[in-house]
Amino acid sequence: MAYKVLGRKAAAATTAEELYAVPSGSSAVVSTIVIANRSAAVKTYRLAVKPTSGTTLANEHYLAYDIAIAANDSTALTLGITLTSGNVVVTYASAADLTFTAFGSELTA
Repeated sequence: MAYKVLGRKAAAATTAEELYAVPSGSSAVVSTIVIANRSAAVKTYRLAVKPTSGTTLANEHYLAYDIAIAANDSTALTLGITLTSGNVVVTYASAADLTFTAFGSELTA
């Protein structure tokens, strides 16, 4: 088991993007996701977990949807999400001013 930064992404505006995909033959626990707003204006974000990288993002995959984050602020979501091989954490930002970072551990067979 390795504790580490699982993924880090400076978001593109209005684009669903992969933050972290569990490698083949592994499982993972995403303990915390930090979202930082680098802008002087309120922005919103979305967070989802897809079953596999080829899956189309659907309503049932969302953990958070259009959540506001204050200007020049950050929020830490302590989640403890357990993921299996191929699962994908997906982010979306209302503007390119948000940064997402996932922390956790990977377990290999």
